[in-house]
Amino acid sequence: MTAAAISRFPVPEIKDMPEDLRDRILAVQEKSGFVPNVFLTLAHRPDEFRAFFAYHDALMDKPGNLTKAEREMIVVATSNLNQCQYCVVAHGAILRIRAKDPLIADQVAINYRKADITPRQKAMIDFGIKVSVRAHEVADEDLALLKSHGFSEDDIWDIAAISAFFGMSNRLANVTSMRPNDEFYALGR
Repeated sequence: MTAAAISRFPVPEIKDMPEDLRDRILAVQEKSGFVPNVFLTLAHRPDEFRAFFAYHDALMDKPGNLTKAEREMIVVATSNLNQCQYCVVAHGAILRIRAKDPLIADQVAINYRKADITPRQKAMIDFGIKVSVRAHEVADEDLALLKSHGFSEDDIWDIAAISAFFGMSNRLANVTSMRPNDEFYALGR
């Protein structure tokens, strides 16, 4: 039995990648114990790999009023809407770990409105969903509602940017047929 392909596009060998990509991938492997397939898939195009992860890190690893778990909630909910198996599975694992809750990712992915999350978090995800599918309808009232839940203008920008960035990521993952690593399914359970 052969392993399923992780992408329908060529996946370079780690040893053949530019040094900066190789160093980043090996650091992730050392920390997590495996190489997430997104790194291998995107390494096919090194300049885009660098740009993708620079923006990813700017959005997802920054301090602020949105917790890292809340950022992952946005990713999981919008990725489910965009039918991105890779991102729901991979970011679901990260959400479980960051929230220290083995159930939260499944709840958010399936129906965040019934998930065990706060009204503030539901408003945040509602806005992320709206940005994902109806950004042209975003109005001042949407921002006012978020502000009533304690979100700042920077927080609102972050919610929108995370939704928009992962909309692009979801589409690339679907086009490449990126396969989630088996390891993600058990993490944080």
